[in-house]
Amino acid sequence: MEEMFSKVLQVHVRCRDCEDRKANVRVTITLQFTTSPVHKRDLLLRLTDDVDPYFLFSLSISEEDFQSLKVQQGLLIDFTSFPQKFIDLLNMCYSEQESDSPRFLLHLSCQSAALEGPASFSVVETNAFKHLNHLCLRLTQGSDKEVKDYLAVCLSSLKAEKQALDVKLKKTEEDLSRQLSYAQQTLSEKTKELDKLRSEWTNQSSSLSSRHSQELQLEREKAVEVQSRFQQQSEQLRQELEKTHQKGSQQLHGRLTELEASCRELTEKKYKNEAANRDLKIKLVGAEEECQRLKQQVLSLRRENSSLDTEVHEKERSLSQLQMRVAVLEQEVKDKDQLMRRTKEVLEATQQQKESVEENAESKEVQVKKLEATVKSLSEELIKANGIIKKLQGEVRGLVGKIKVKNTVTVSQEKILQDTSEKLQSVEKDLESTQQQLGTKEEQVCRLKEQLEATVQKLNESREVLKTNENVINWLNKQLNEKQLNRKVQTPESAENPSVLPSTTGLRAQFYPQTSRPADVNPAGQRAGQPASRHIGDSAGLDSKYFERRDDSIPIYGLPSSLLHRELPQRSKTPVASAYFSA
Repeated sequence: MEEMFSKVLQVHVRCRDCEDRKANVRVTITLQFTTSPVHKRDLLLRLTDDVDPYFLFSLSISEEDFQSLKVQQGLLIDFTSFPQKFIDLLNMCYSEQESDSPRFLLHLSCQSAALEGPASFSVVETNAFKHLNHLCLRLTQGSDKEVKDYLAVCLSSLKAEKQALDVKLKKTEEDLSRQLSYAQQTLSEKTKELDKLRSEWTNQSSSLSSRHSQELQLEREKAVEVQSRFQQQSEQLRQELEKTHQKGSQQLHGRLTELEASCRELTEKKYKNEAANRDLKIKLVGAEEECQRLKQQVLSLRRENSSLDTEVHEKERSLSQLQMRVAVLEQEVKDKDQLMRRTKEVLEATQQQKESVEENAESKEVQVKKLEATVKSLSEELIKANGIIKKLQGEVRGLVGKIKVKNTVTVSQEKILQDTSEKLQSVEKDLESTQQQLGTKEEQVCRLKEQLEATVQKLNESREVLKTNENVINWLNKQLNEKQLNRKVQTPESAENPSVLPSTTGLRAQFYPQTSRPADVNPAGQRAGQPASRHIGDSAGLDSKYFERRDDSIPIYGLPSSLLHRELPQRSKTPVASAYFSA
């Protein structure tokens, strides 16, 4: 048994002494094969209602029944193609059942009032003239046994569907439980990782805060020591100068004012260097943002490049098509030229024939004139002359007819020549338009190539800028790492002098107390011998010109402010050579 059709269709139900109503009926068509005792096929039609389980109408059509049905209703198909044609009619009814005025309708008519007993199932096509009945089948109502069998089949199918749904539900529950357990496991792992990260962050923050507090305390102690030393030195100088002379005190007062001025200058330089450091940091952030922006621009340029490549390929394809079309048009023009040459040759031949015919006509006219002269002169031979004249007139009529035919031929050939010239002109116009289109396409291709070259050049420039930025950042990181390593390997001589504790970047800076100078030292020379940032380039492996504030300079992260305004001792080690900065 093979099920060929099963759909819920809208059927107009007509009963005796009742109004017409619409019902949703499931129409099922199955093809049943029987092999015993004779191999035959039966078409089984069944009408059921999903809401009313006792609604059952069926019909079994064999090949013999179909022959009688074919004769009764005038069908033009055989039994093999009947099921498919019937299904096509039902599909047309199904497709139009939602429209306001459907073309194909299904009718179920019954003679009883309660839709009992036999019923007729018909497919009707409605048009502006009449209702056309395509097919009418006589259905029988299902007996109790058939209804029970149908309900048993429905129950078994529902049980099978229920079992399949139960299996599917179990599978989905297992999958969902597995996914839930995996999600819970991953959630626990992530919470553990989060707790671990939080603990690490708190430990790191506490260690950094303690480290910073220790550094601050050491700085304060060293500042106090430096201040006490300065006070002792000033006290000793004051006592010595009071003992020597009062003029020395005046000089000391002047010197003190100069020292205060130099101290103010140093503090101003310190603030300026700190501001420069902040500017450098801001510029480094800007450079990183610019680098990200350039990367995004490179990606967008790559996308544009790929789109331009596709457009260029399309333009090349269209150009090749246009070239092929131009070649075809040129071939057509050549064919038209050959046709014109042939027509010109035919026209010349006809003109020559026309000239020859005109010459013959002139010669005949001359002969007629001569004959007329002879008629006038030979009146006695009038009878013979009339016969000769009649013959000559017949010949002249024939010649005139031939001339008329030739004239019509020449006129038709001139018309053909004019048509061919008009076609040639239209072809030449098409050729000119195609050449203009080809020129415009070539200009567009050149413009696209220029745009592509410009984008490629911009892409190369952005790549070079990115490469230089990455090299500068790598070089700076290398220098910072070298300074960090140099801080770890300190010599005993540098340990004697008081030094600042390393900052977060690992660079070192040392303070040197100001020693007492003799009284006759020139204050101007003393000011000249105190540069603020003389050895910064030597200590960091760069020249001091690279630490000056520039608008196009790259900011450096991590350099402490003490390196920018304090004098560092010059090392004996030569600065590291760089491929991007000259010594």
